Amino acid sequence: MQDTLRRFKAEFFKALAHPTRIQILETLRHGECSVTELQEVLAVEASSVSQQLAVLRNKNIVDTRKVGTSVYYSVRDPALFDLLDAARTVLNNHLIDTRSMLEQLEEEA
Repeated sequence: MQDTLRRFKAEFFKALAHPTRIQILETLRHGECSVTELQEVLAVEASSVSQQLAVLRNKNIVDTRKVGTSVYYSVRDPALFDLLDAARTVLNNHLIDTRSMLEQLEEEA
């Protein structure tokens, strides 16, 4: 059971492991968007946006809602934003630690 959960987590994080997918999720933080709207915000081709959305959809990270010919995407679980915020905090802390280390090295040199 534990191994299955670890694999699930790894696959989930793999789905997040692309800059465009992270940018899509950060955009969806403000509400649902269509592919066209995402394309405009991200300044990438629609095919690229669709490809990245397919990965997020396959991992049940985003939901879809169809209105006429438009498909709107939203984040399935808003707790995902807490995860992205936590990742930002961890990365900021890492950068602060790295900067401190570099400053110490400069002082020693």
